[in-house]
Amino acid sequence: MNSRKLPGFVVVGAIGFLIDAGILTILMTGFGFDHYSARAISFTVAVTFTWYMNRRWVFEKSSASMNGREYSSYIFVQVIGAVINLSVFVAVIEIVPSLTSMPVIPLAVGAVTALLFNFSASSRFVFSEPQNNKTEPGGSEQ
Repeated sequence: MNSRKLPGFVVVGAIGFLIDAGILTILMTGFGFDHYSARAISFTVAVTFTWYMNRRWVFEKSSASMNGREYSSYIFVQVIGAVINLSVFVAVIEIVPSLTSMPVIPLAVGAVTALLFNFSASSRFVFSEPQNNKTEPGGSEQ
């Protein structure tokens, strides 16, 4: 994991959160969407934004190399991250029931856990460079 890219990943994620929350709010209050439909739209827009910004700014890939596999992989990672976030949130509340009166604490624990997973998986599986050079055990290239 390339930890020097983590701050940029966090900034992009924070902007993505604001986009997600803003679109969700506008669709529900301004256009009368139900919360599930609004959430599906807001999540899709936010994930598309974060994928594009992470690939261009954080992982510095050119737009010329965009492909559907990368985008699909990114969405898959984000969905797993969302499940992790919710699971940790629920687990923390189950372990410490008094935190139901302070839900921001389990929310933060879930968010940080999911952030670390998302960054690690995005670095390794979504935006990683293909491994073309094989190295022999002695360190020389084949």
